[in-house]
Amino acid sequence: MTLFEADLPPMTTSIGRSTADGIWVQGYNLADELMGEVDFGSTFFLLVTGRLPTAGEGRLFNAVLVALADHGLTPSALAARLTYTGAPEAVQGAIAAGVLGAGSEFLGVFENAGRMLRAAAPSEEADDAELDRLARGIVDAHRSRGDRLPGLGHPFHKGVDPRAARLCAMAEDHGLLGPHTRLMLRVQDHATSPSGKSLPLNAGGMCGALLCDLGIDTAALRGVAVVSRAAGIVGHLAEEARAPMGRTLWHLAEREAHYRPRRASGPAARTKD
Repeated sequence: MTLFEADLPPMTTSIGRSTADGIWVQGYNLADELMGEVDFGSTFFLLVTGRLPTAGEGRLFNAVLVALADHGLTPSALAARLTYTGAPEAVQGAIAAGVLGAGSEFLGVFENAGRMLRAAAPSEEADDAELDRLARGIVDAHRSRGDRLPGLGHPFHKGVDPRAARLCAMAEDHGLLGPHTRLMLRVQDHATSPSGKSLPLNAGGMCGALLCDLGIDTAALRGVAVVSRAAGIVGHLAEEARAPMGRTLWHLAEREAHYRPRRASGPAARTKD
């Protein structure tokens, strides 16, 4: 053993293992204790947190997954459909293409909002005055940097995002409206657009806040969004197989995109006096 190897920590995992007569996931027997007994969302929660959710947590976590499963012909769905058009024999590539764009504009809001809220570190005991102070600090800091507040505003839902409203109501019903979600609601109260209009809390911002309160690690927040949207992408690809639009999208782009060369110098651009 080299000196370098001696400094390495032991490798351990609690996620899962297989033996000759069983498969174990976070300490549960997969076949006997999970299959047919625990829904997929709750199993996903178990994999990420190491524990099964309570009944209320399970309902809320499943609702989060449902909220972002599909949003129509978004860039992720279009990327998946177009990739499938070029390689229908490799559906996994099309699914990957659809989720690779998870970032600041699409699907990454879970993580961005969660990081913002966790940086503020609201305590379980925080009262309204403390949450207002933290919310004003968040809004002022983003304004001073010229940054957009993650989780607020939506291109279609100008007043209320119905998914965010439903999730908030569910959290209240199950007593799961924790400090991060309460802080996010206060941020919404203090935030306005550059034109002075109010900015509604969108589903991504609400989901990010709720997942923080459910104890999901910050590093896993975007992953939850990706798993959710992957289901919708598979639906788009199933539809693409039976009612393709990929080639139409391709030819539409060919027709509508005008060729405008930007070359302004060099031999071909010179004129004679």
